[in-house]
This record gives sequence, C-alpha cells and structure tokens, in this order.
Amino acid sequence: MSAEFDKYAAAGYGKLLEDPLRQRFAEPRFFFERKLALLLAFCERHGKGTQSASWLDVGCGEGTLLQMGKKHFGEVVGCDISAGMIRSSDGLNIRHQASPRQIPFTDRSFDFVTAVCVYHHVDIADRPLLTLDISRVLKPNGLFCIIEHNPFNPITRLIVRRSPIDSHAQLLTAGKTKRLTRAAQMKVLATSYFLYFPERLYSKMAATEEILSQFPLGGQYAVLCQKD
Repeated sequence: MSAEFDKYAAAGYGKLLEDPLRQRFAEPRFFFERKLALLLAFCERHGKGTQSASWLDVGCGEGTLLQMGKKHFGEVVGCDISAGMIRSSDGLNIRHQASPRQIPFTDRSFDFVTAVCVYHHVDIADRPLLTLDISRVLKPNGLFCIIEHNPFNPITRLIVRRSPIDSHAQLLTAGKTKRLTRAAQMKVLATSYFLYFPERLYSKMAATEEILSQFPLGGQYAVLCQKD
C-alpha cells in the first residue's frame, strides 16, 4: 500500500481524485469542511473539549484535514504509510507509519484519533490489528472516529469503482466498522450518515441532512467510539 500511494503522490493525488460526478457534487474543500464540522460536533456532543485536546489523524495523507482543523485543537499530529504523501504536509508533525498494523506513537498518547477514508485501503486481515493499535494509543475515555465511503450509496460505489486511487479498495459497511471497534474494546457512541446534498444545496438543506443522518443512504458515514 505504501508504494502504491507513493506512486499516487508522484502523479498528483488531487488530479487522480477528479471525477465528473464528484466535481458536480462539490469542490474538494467542501468534503474536508463537512468532515471537520462533523468531528467537532461529535467532540462537543460527547463532552470532549478540543482546545486542549491532542488529535491524531491516522492515514492523514498530505495533512489537509489537520491543516484545516489545527486551530481547534491543542495539538495535531498525523501518520501515514506513504512517505511520498507525507512530503506534501507542510509544517505539520507527521510521522511515517512503517506498518499498516502499527501506529508509531506510545501508549495512551491522544485524546482523539481519526481514520478518514483509510480503512477501505487497508487489507481485511490488517484491519483488526490496526484498530487494536489505535485503541492502544488512545487515552482512557478517548474518542476514535472512522469515516468511510458508504457502500449502500450507488453514486459512491460508482465513483469508487472508476477511481484509480480506489482500484484495490474494499468498502466496508458501518456495521462492519462497528464490529471492528467493539472487538478492540471500544464502545460505539454514534453513527452518522452524511453527504446527502451537493455543496450548492447544503446551506439550505443542512437541517434536513441532520434528520437523514440515521438513514444509511448518505455518500459517507462516520462511526464514533470511546475507549473503555
């Protein structure tokens, strides 16, 4: 996987993500803004103040989400298996992750950990071990959020199927995600589906999307867990 993403970094990761359907839905920044807003809302709703919190983004790539969110957290840190992707992460504290199963940080280091559109690139056999290691680096009562493509959404499946970056992707449902986290001794706190409406409509339809968040039809979903 590291060699594959090094190749994507060299070829221009952003260009490889381009798809007419995706581009009609929203500009790239919108997808990051929606994810960050969802993460901050999760933290607030579950009593995790972010201004003094440490946040680790696993599989952070070029660090775009961390750059956008760093003003909201006391500390932001990333790791990624691709050295090529990390080279574009200007001014961020990002470590190379040598193994897809192991996080390069010590036990109980972080209040909040995320893995955003990462797990569908991880081999199925490696997913339980990665999740266990994420649990290891979480502080007691720390929060872990996985965001993934929703395989129940036909447009999402189409975009993934024709994306060169996702040529080896194996999508997982929210149910499978929750089973992974429970097996790693984490408690599921919330599941939310989002990206129902394109950017041009979202400002008017945000309340409706919130109502729809429990229906498994949005383009992506988020599962929030807490370390026991």
